[in-house]
Parts: sequence; structure tokens; C-alpha cells
Amino acid sequence: MRLEPITWERLTEAVADRIAERRAEDGSPWLRVAVDGAPAAGTAGAAEALAEALRLRGRAVRVVGTGGFLRPASLRFELGREDPDSFYDGWFDVGALWREVFGPLEPGGSGRVLPDLRDPLTDRATRSPRAELPPGGVLVLHGPLLLGHWFPFDLTVHLRLSPGALRRRTDAGELWTLPAFERYEHDVSPSVSAEVVVRADDPRHPAWNAPWEGRDENER
Repeated sequence: MRLEPITWERLTEAVADRIAERRAEDGSPWLRVAVDGAPAAGTAGAAEALAEALRLRGRAVRVVGTGGFLRPASLRFELGREDPDSFYDGWFDVGALWREVFGPLEPGGSGRVLPDLRDPLTDRATRSPRAELPPGGVLVLHGPLLLGHWFPFDLTVHLRLSPGALRRRTDAGELWTLPAFERYEHDVSPSVSAEVVVRADDPRHPAWNAPWEGRDENER
């Protein structure tokens, strides 16, 4: 894959412009965007920057992080606190994301999204109220291991780290998760399946696959 240097500002503006002109493939009045990547890649910051750019374009936005949709600790740690297969398969409540986040944004849905389900620090239900996203609004979901669940994303962004960069930038206490990301690369190939791929090895100098440059929308 050929990657071209770009600044984060230009990248965010380009993605926001593309979202602003896009319609949901399933006829939903809402758009659903993924910002996928390991925590070390900075998905939360990228998602917030994209949301702000969309708001400046007059779009309502709801940013949701998968960290608020962890399964209970009793289930996550059933095979130990540092089991990479459990992290890959069982830490995130995929069913709750389908039901509470994507379900309300289906065609004919209410638009009332649950922003989080469980506090990752206290392991208690957050009891957060639902947030209404008006028609024409955009959901930006960020977190790791997002692709491969058949979530109905209308645009996917993957922040890619090489194995060496991922190891260098991951906190020492989280290094046990690295085999899960290796498995993700093998099983899902996010750098192939995502529409926008950003190499983030050096956070100061990103590069991207420039998926729309020199192409007409009808050629996608």
C-alpha cells in the first residue's frame, strides 16, 4: 500500500469533507464512522478532532468510545487478567454496542444512543441517559478491534502502528495485549479492510493512503 505524508489537520479536514457529502448505504438518516486502532495510536484524540471538524460543518455528532462498553470484570477476567485471547474475544460487549448504539441508528430507529454502559474503573453500570442524535447526525465510534464485527459503518478509519511502534508506545502494563493485535492483523487485516488507513508510527508525521485523491465519487 502506498502511503503519502499528511498533517493531522489536513487529514481530519479531508475525512470530515468526505463524511459531510456521504449518505448511509442502508438508507439510514445517520452516518456511522469508525476510528479504529490500538490505544497507543490515539484513536480517542483523532475521533474528537474529527467530531469538532464535523460540528464546524453544521453536523450533529455523538462520539462514543468502546471503553464504556466493557463486559463485567467477572467475565473479562475469567481466564486471568492478562489473557490476550480473552481481550480479543470477550472484553468488549459487542452485543450491547449493536443494541444500544447501532440499533437506534438503523433506518426507522429512534436516534437515541446510549453513550456508555459500564464504568471501566468501578465496574459498575454508568446509568447514563440516552443522547438523541438528530437525523443527519454522525456517530463516531472509536476504540480497538472495531472491524470484523459487521458493524454497519459508512466510513472506517484505521490508525495503523507497525509492530515495533506498537510495542514502543504501549504502556508496560498493557504489553500483554500485543498478541491480540497481532491476531487482529491476521484475522481482519484492518489495513486492507478500512477505507482510510493512517500510518501513525511517528505521531508528528502521519501518512495516509489518500483513498479519494484523483478519484470521482462514482469510482469508489
